[in-house]
Amino acid sequence: MNARPEGSPTLRSVLRIVRGTATSDGAGVRLMRLIGTESLPELDPFLLLDQFGSDSAADYIAGFPEHPHRGFETVTYMLEGRMRHRDNQGNEGLLVSGSVQWMTAGRGIVHSEMPEQEAGRMSGFQLWVNLPAARKMTAPRYQDIAPEQIPSITPAPGVKVRVIAGQVAETSGPVQGIATAPLFLDIALNASTHFELQLPAGHTAFVAVFEGNLSIAATQLDAGELGVLGPGSTLKLESANGGRAIVAAAQPLGEPVARYGPFVMNTRAEIIQAIEDFNGGRF
Repeated sequence: MNARPEGSPTLRSVLRIVRGTATSDGAGVRLMRLIGTESLPELDPFLLLDQFGSDSAADYIAGFPEHPHRGFETVTYMLEGRMRHRDNQGNEGLLVSGSVQWMTAGRGIVHSEMPEQEAGRMSGFQLWVNLPAARKMTAPRYQDIAPEQIPSITPAPGVKVRVIAGQVAETSGPVQGIATAPLFLDIALNASTHFELQLPAGHTAFVAVFEGNLSIAATQLDAGELGVLGPGSTLKLESANGGRAIVAAAQPLGEPVARYGPFVMNTRAEIIQAIEDFNGGRF
């Protein structure tokens, strides 16, 4: 019997594979939904994960006109393209290739996200992360991170990691002060390489592959697939032909979830209040 030594790392495996579901959002932006579907409604504390990407302006040009949020956080990671953000508090910013915005909607915000290009490729991800009940009505805030502010490291030969939130070895990401203590990484592996990453043992985690393919404990994930990870403290990624993925982990909240469109609270009464506050112009 080969027992694992006490205190040694346990490798995470893939519990299930989810393929993206084609849908549209905003004013008709075409995208692939990986979390927030019938097959994977949520993954505590992750509420939604959309991947968008097209060379055709018709698929994205209408953008996301003004819409409200309350009770959670949105993470927009731009791989390619330009997106202009505006809100009803007078804030404005421009997301460019390689940038990220971590928006804490808190008690309420009304904003728009509109493409600032009429041609060329636009691609990226939007992730929704729940807020704990105690912080759902906090003041809204933004962390707009320019590409040059995101550290890019080579922790192993043939491996490149952009550290957006959390820590890899001695490198910390620029996104700070998030309730769920998230890890959010963009990891690329060259062909015939591997990389071991330490993950907080109690965190919910997933890997969303968007280029090539990656293997985790002999389970292969291809582009367009998300792997829900099981428990453990170490993630071992391998790639025979090269691949790139978003790796995310965060502390689960274990709280009731009541959601209605752009509002995510803990009870139906709080959802009704959110609708009344929005309709009454109190966001």
